Amino acid sequence: MGGCSKFQELPTSIGQLNALQKLDLRGCSKLQELPTFIGQLNALQNLYLNDCSSLQELPISIGQLSALQNLHLNDCSSLQELPTSIGQLNALQNLHLGGCLKLQELPTSIGQLNALQNLYLGRCLKLEELPTSIGQLNALQKLHLNDCSSLQELPTSIGQLNALQNLYLGKCLKLEELPTSIGQLNALQKLHLNDCFSLQKLPTSIGQLNALQNLYLGGCSKLQELPTSIGQLNALQNLDLQGCSKLQELPTSIGQLNALQNFDLRGCSKLQELPTSIGQLNALQNLYFGGCSKLQELPTFIGQLNAPQIYLGFSEWQVMYTPIDILKELQNLDLWGCSKLEELPTSIGQLNGLQNLGLWGCSMLEEFPTCIGESNGLQNLYLGGCSKLQELLTSIDQLNAV
Repeated sequence: MGGCSKFQELPTSIGQLNALQKLDLRGCSKLQELPTFIGQLNALQNLYLNDCSSLQELPISIGQLSALQNLHLNDCSSLQELPTSIGQLNALQNLHLGGCLKLQELPTSIGQLNALQNLYLGRCLKLEELPTSIGQLNALQKLHLNDCSSLQELPTSIGQLNALQNLYLGKCLKLEELPTSIGQLNALQKLHLNDCFSLQKLPTSIGQLNALQNLYLGGCSKLQELPTSIGQLNALQNLDLQGCSKLQELPTSIGQLNALQNFDLRGCSKLQELPTSIGQLNALQNLYFGGCSKLQELPTFIGQLNAPQIYLGFSEWQVMYTPIDILKELQNLDLWGCSKLEELPTSIGQLNGLQNLGLWGCSMLEEFPTCIGESNGLQNLYLGGCSKLQELLTSIDQLNAV
């Protein structure tokens, strides 16, 4: 029945379908309500009401659907509230409420959903807070709150979600801080805080997240510092700080992140230097810090890294002062958009492992050092937008792999 845009109501006889397991009403944009007899569907496991844009409420009888496992209410843009009886859905595993633009709150009874594994609340633009009872969702693994632009804080009880693995808070524009209890989420693997423009700091307790593998803080433009405790995140593999334009320094403890593989600092325009300890990141594979306009040169300790890829695009350097040959394991060097770079260091030819060299948009670069021909492993050379590059040196003919 999905996609019946002119369908306005369900027939009474539907309540007699004792064996019905799936009811699909997606896109029934004129359906304003569900009948009370919907609660008689004792075998119903899946109920799809996505894009029922005229649906304003659910009947109390929905709590009688004892077999219901999946309830999809995405983009029910007129839905203003959920009935208290929803807490009686003991088999419910997935509750989708993304895009319910008029939903302002969740009933306290939501905490009674003992089987609930995934709760999707993304784009619930009027949702200002979560009930304290949400901490009772012992089976919850994923909590999606992306684009909840009115959400100002998380309840302290969120720390009780012992099974929670993924917490998505991207674009929660009014969220200023996280509760200290966040450190109690022992199973948490992913924490997304992208574009939380009001977030100014992280709690010290974040260092207690022993299972955390991914921390995304890109676009948190008011974040000024990271707590020293961040060095305690022994399982952290990906740290995204792209666009944290007020971040002035990194804690020395950053070097303790023994599992860190990807570190993104692009657009951290106030970052003036990197701590020496960054050279201790033995697992690092990709380091991105292009656009760090106050970072004048590569620190020498960067050569301690085994990182095969370094992205330096949109940097303000005219000359790369640091001997680039210290990067013994470097395979990919990207200097895209370094519009002030006038020359490359002669030591670049000593990068025996270099496979890809990107120089797109290096508009002031006039020539290559002759030693570039010594890069026997170079496979790809990108020169688009190098408008002042008059000619390729004869030594480039020595690049057998290009």
